Amino acid sequence: MELLYHTLGNGIRLVHHPVTGLVAHCGLIIGTGSRDEEEHEHGLAHFSEHMLFKGTAKRKAYHILSRLEDVGGELNAYTTKEETVVHASFLKDDYERAIEIISDMVFNSTYPEKEIEKEKDVIIDEINSYLDNPAELIFDDFEELIFAGRSIGHSILGTPSTVKCFTAGSIRDFISRNYNTSQMVFCSVGDISYARLTSLFRKYFEHIPEMKGRQCFSPPWSYKPACLTKNLDTYQDHCIIGNVAYNLRDERRPGMFLLNNILGGQGMNSRLNLSLREKNGLAYNVESSYIPYCDTGAFSIYFGTEDQNLERSIMAARAELDKLRTTRLGIVQLGKARNQIKGYLARGFENHESLMLSLGKSLLVFDTVEDPGEIYRKIDNISSSHLLETANDIFDPDMLSTLIYR
Repeated sequence: MELLYHTLGNGIRLVHHPVTGLVAHCGLIIGTGSRDEEEHEHGLAHFSEHMLFKGTAKRKAYHILSRLEDVGGELNAYTTKEETVVHASFLKDDYERAIEIISDMVFNSTYPEKEIEKEKDVIIDEINSYLDNPAELIFDDFEELIFAGRSIGHSILGTPSTVKCFTAGSIRDFISRNYNTSQMVFCSVGDISYARLTSLFRKYFEHIPEMKGRQCFSPPWSYKPACLTKNLDTYQDHCIIGNVAYNLRDERRPGMFLLNNILGGQGMNSRLNLSLREKNGLAYNVESSYIPYCDTGAFSIYFGTEDQNLERSIMAARAELDKLRTTRLGIVQLGKARNQIKGYLARGFENHESLMLSLGKSLLVFDTVEDPGEIYRKIDNISSSHLLETANDIFDPDMLSTLIYR
């Protein structure tokens, strides 16, 4: 994969992958998310991202929204626990238009008080709609359970009470305290010459003063397994079983991804889907997930089922965990598992928007972007012994937490 890089004096980095085609993608990834909030700022990273669309020194909200949509493009943003991302998809001839609007939004927003008050109602409505969806809400509640007392356990949206307190001053203070230009990456995938792209990159980002926000800091903490049942009067019972897991830099992370895919990844042939859905008809939706963060990670199994099938479903899920802890994968099974995840990765590389964001995240976290061939080699080096060790570490029944909605 051809990758081109450039770094500005203020620390903002560029990574670009040239491809042919009419559509291009670019974005700015900032290494600040909801875990950087103080207790009274719960939801402020996400709120600040929303306010980037509400006006700059030279544009009103409507003009921001129209800037790319008027030429058939799309402008969007999202907040995670560790990043804020503004990104765009557009026709390749509109590269400058896309780069300029992203720079203007991130560095010239004015946070009008009138817009702040309107957006509070919008986000509180978003929070309430989320509360009406137990299949999504349970994931946030589970991370609050396993990361009890840590900001990374907080939901990204915040709470109605904290959102109501936000002001333009709150946003400016959060940004000045946390945004760091050395933790910003501009990523691009499209048909544009390197000379043209770096010229535009310098034009719209080089004048930005160096910002030295604080780095991610994790105080000492010890995980304690917990079990909790909430009575929410839902039509289905919803259940999550899981554990803390490996961080982004842990050498065991690739094996954990492979193991998670075997257990309950996106394939219909995952062990959980075959056991709970295909064989026993206990659940329509069953999955597992592994989310690595900079200093920790979260593994979870989720399923929704009828109340009378809850205990049976839990037993079936735990039985699949026990099989991976006690039975080594054979050569054929391991080969299929490796090929499956390599196929998923290859398909992801063909999705240029997803690839653009992946390149930026990799450079932000690891200061490099691995070639697909190197990633495949790491997958091929995962042995059945590695998977057995990982399964016994993460799937240890004494270390699993459980959250149930009934």
